[in-house]
Amino acid sequence: MTTLFIADLHLSEQRPAITEQFINFLNKEARQARALYILGDLFEAWLGDDCILPGYEEIIQSLKDLTDKQVPVYFIHGNRDFLISNRFSELTGCQLLDELTVITIDNQQYLIMHGDTLCTDDVKYQQFRSMVRNPEWQQQLLSKTPAERIALAKQYREISQTETAQKASDIMDVNQAEVEKVMRASKVTTLIHGHTHRPNIHKFELDGQQAQRIVLGDWYEQGSVLRLKDHQFELETLS
Repeated sequence: MTTLFIADLHLSEQRPAITEQFINFLNKEARQARALYILGDLFEAWLGDDCILPGYEEIIQSLKDLTDKQVPVYFIHGNRDFLISNRFSELTGCQLLDELTVITIDNQQYLIMHGDTLCTDDVKYQQFRSMVRNPEWQQQLLSKTPAERIALAKQYREISQTETAQKASDIMDVNQAEVEKVMRASKVTTLIHGHTHRPNIHKFELDGQQAQRIVLGDWYEQGSVLRLKDHQFELETLS
């Protein structure tokens, strides 16, 4: 059977066609899969399990329908939906994983992650990430009303868009030394991640062994999926 990996869907009510494509994916191909791994940024924004934004209910129900069919769905937090917590897991049946997780499929081990921590050259982003991942900061945010959270998220998004436009492209990509560091620490030769929106399969040598870093595509204009079957990877754009 095929194992599926996706990331960076950025689902929101502003992009209903992509939401429809994702739900069709869940109802068709994903139902035949061994498992589905979602490596972060499933949603454009997630402001707490008690603040489900318009348009998300159908997505949540479709995930629940899939897990009810005994297809395991695993989720790793992204930089947009890091506030997803246990209530989301209860509503969808998705299993929440650590931000760096080694999985074993057919006796082969793979490291999976969202990928933002690999972009160590983007110092400003890493500082922002440290702030929003602080439990005290998160508790302060979650104590605000939904309207206040939405306004704050909009403000942060506008700042991020302005700063991103001013950054050099290579700064926002992964740092190869950091890639090798985390792979070495996890004792793997294959890393799968999203975040950069630069789908590709990168081959390189790691400590005398052939290694690969597989980058998942985003779902802004069309879907993107990585399939693993019989130890072979296929990275494809969904029309």
